[in-house]
Amino acid sequence: MNFKDKVVWITGASSGIGKATALALSQQDAILIISSRNIEKLEQVKMLCADPRKVKVLQVDLCDYLRLDKLVQEAISLFGNIDILINNGGISQRSLAIDTGITIDTQIFKTNYFGTVALSKALLPYFIARKSGHFVVVTSVVGKIGTPLRSSYAASKHALHGFFDSLRAEIHDDNIAVTLICPGFVNTDVSKNALTADGTRQNKMDKGTANGLSPEYFAKRMIRAISRKKQEAVIGGKLEVLAVYVKRFFPRILSNMIRKLAVT
Repeated sequence: MNFKDKVVWITGASSGIGKATALALSQQDAILIISSRNIEKLEQVKMLCADPRKVKVLQVDLCDYLRLDKLVQEAISLFGNIDILINNGGISQRSLAIDTGITIDTQIFKTNYFGTVALSKALLPYFIARKSGHFVVVTSVVGKIGTPLRSSYAASKHALHGFFDSLRAEIHDDNIAVTLICPGFVNTDVSKNALTADGTRQNKMDKGTANGLSPEYFAKRMIRAISRKKQEAVIGGKLEVLAVYVKRFFPRILSNMIRKLAVT
């Protein structure tokens, strides 16, 4: 895929993977709509892009998922078209299941699952009418492997796999692609922003996250997977990628490993 003049809408674009993806796509002459809750940071990302004139900022709160229909119409009107939606917005977790109140579980699902699904459903009729489109969903390795301290986060990412695998089958004949991107550890603020048991942010960097892939390197690999319209891509360190295969073929071995490995 040549991204020149393709209109790409990226959620969670104010930092981390979303920001790096926006900057990398701008270098490929893509037209961008960048979204998150933080308008100030989005404006900073816009000015860092290769051609800020080809970037529009649109505030989106994925938790407010019942209002996303109207935002989709606004997004389409910005450039008159959307070719690719990169669902990247989300929030992580660092707490034991027994300590985590159900309201925190709900908050994680509102952002990671219901917000992403609602936005995609709102855009889906437009893609079907055009007989063209591409949904990209940034899930996680824990969307395939549950680990300690991430019970609800892992559940929300597993749920995304279930929904978008089903959606892919439903819209195949409409020439609409679905790509699931599964990051391992990436050096972003994801662990700092992760919710703890009482809903407050962890506000510290995990060792695993600090030693993870750079957002810039990750974005390059993700864009390559998008350009090839891969159905799924696991992008991470050797251990994280290996764990996916161990889970598939030797689940009991992985279960024993996960209990002993440092996951922060």
